[in-house]
Amino acid sequence: MKNKLTKITAEPGKQEIIIEREFDAPRELVFKTFTDPELYSQWLGPRELTMVLETFEPVNGGSWRYIQKDPDGNEYAFHGVNHEVLSPERIIGTFEFEGLPEKGHVILETARFEELSGNRTKLTSQSVFQSVEDRDGMLQSGMEEGVNDSYDRLDRLLEKMQK
Repeated sequence: MKNKLTKITAEPGKQEIIIEREFDAPRELVFKTFTDPELYSQWLGPRELTMVLETFEPVNGGSWRYIQKDPDGNEYAFHGVNHEVLSPERIIGTFEFEGLPEKGHVILETARFEELSGNRTKLTSQSVFQSVEDRDGMLQSGMEEGVNDSYDRLDRLLEKMQK
């Protein structure tokens, strides 16, 4: 792999996180791993967690919900709505962690899939939070490890799919 680095940018005082990663796979294939339930559940989340996709509608206006479970049986649920799914360019939707005690911590996420030379893809994800405090809470939650685990698993899945 030419570039296995995931770049996470969170400027002080801003309500967003930008995550960039390049993959050694064509854009259409990377996009497919975000919209095919069989593929999506194979790479998303930290490797020690199992995932159950309860709802997965990768279309404009479609909803999604999944539950991740750790080895001790603790469950973590997430849900959202897809506002735009434009193959193979971008996905815009919401993301919400159900484990927070109060509602209103909805994140607006945009994933952009950029075609690079040599059958490679650059994925840029922008997450916009309701407040800087929400953004900082996400950064302190260990999300960096989860993102890196997910993208490493996605690298391996894409490699297998191209053989």
